[in-house]
Amino acid sequence: MKEPLVPVVPMSHTAHIRSHRKPRRSATSSIALRAGVAGGVLSMAAAGASASANAAEPVTQTIELPTLTADLSAQVAQSAAATQQAAANYELRAERDAAAAKAAAEAKKDLVEAKKKAEAKKKAAEAARKAAAERAARNAERATLTASASSASTSASASTSVSAPASGSVATVIAFLKAQVGDAYVMGATGPNAWDCSSLVQAAYKQVGVDLPRVSQDQSMAGTDVPLSDIQVGDILYWGGKGSAYHVGVYIGDGQYLDAANPSKGVVIQDLSGYPASGAVRVL
Repeated sequence: MKEPLVPVVPMSHTAHIRSHRKPRRSATSSIALRAGVAGGVLSMAAAGASASANAAEPVTQTIELPTLTADLSAQVAQSAAATQQAAANYELRAERDAAAAKAAAEAKKDLVEAKKKAEAKKKAAEAARKAAAERAARNAERATLTASASSASTSASASTSVSAPASGSVATVIAFLKAQVGDAYVMGATGPNAWDCSSLVQAAYKQVGVDLPRVSQDQSMAGTDVPLSDIQVGDILYWGGKGSAYHVGVYIGDGQYLDAANPSKGVVIQDLSGYPASGAVRVL
């Protein structure tokens, strides 16, 4: 069934047409409404955020720090100064302890050194006394031998030529030589406490009135040549060529000889097998 037709009536161009827009609200009411809505939304958002924060984070307690007053600052400064002073005192005490320990160690070391020096000095003094006693004994023996030699020389022949044996005693020569054992060797020395090889031989034979030349070269030319296989006590031994000998000594028997050997040995008794002689002469 068709709908009924609505008749259209033409309208004048001056006719009033009703507006379809809603009437405007006053500005005041609009602002208030907006503020209310916004406030409500913000309040709800804040409440929701607060609830969410409270649910997610634990509750903490706020501690109020003390206010740094002038008195507290002074106390802190005094405490720092006291700590620094205590550290300085500890360091000073440590230095004093170290110095005391060092001084004690040095004193102990000095005491040990002093004891060593005292012992060495004591030993040196004892050695000197012993040497003096031995020297005195040798001097006394020499005096006795000199007196004996003087007596023998008085009764001997006036001849002092070494070409012919002078009167005397081989025992006297050997006794004199043995009395010098331990004396020093010094080149050019002639006694009484230091000798060289030829001065010792010369002094020994002088005890029995035999005047020998001073040097070893000439002494090797004195007296009568003797084969080394036939040497006797009291024979002069020489080393080197006859007339150019560089060393002399005296045979004392049993394969031994006595000589002023060298600066390191002094006057000693040695085995002839260890230092065989070149030749020998006999003057007694």
